[in-house]
Amino acid sequence: MFDMMKMMGKMKEVQTRLKEAQDSLVKITATGESGGGMVKATVNGKKQLVYLDIDETILKSTDKVLVQDLVIAAVNTATEKAEVLAKEELKKSTEGLLPNIPGMDLSSLMG
Repeated sequence: MFDMMKMMGKMKEVQTRLKEAQDSLVKITATGESGGGMVKATVNGKKQLVYLDIDETILKSTDKVLVQDLVIAAVNTATEKAEVLAKEELKKSTEGLLPNIPGMDLSSLMG
């Protein structure tokens, strides 16, 4: 027999764990590099740029487009890595609470 109260309690637990996972995303960081390490960008699990390091030799460059491309590449790489780590964290935090439904993506709940 379907137990509605048990189901509601389970959903409350899922909500609590998801909230905790969302809050912990700021602690997850990933770094991306470009230009052979001349540009390094660090992004947190909420996809916020938290650190950017640009080698002095690039800063002296007169090629503005090159500098822009290297920064964009490093930030994009870091963002992709952080997204993977954030999804893993969310999956761990809800493990055992939700049924394993193929194709169900909870990444939209990460905030």
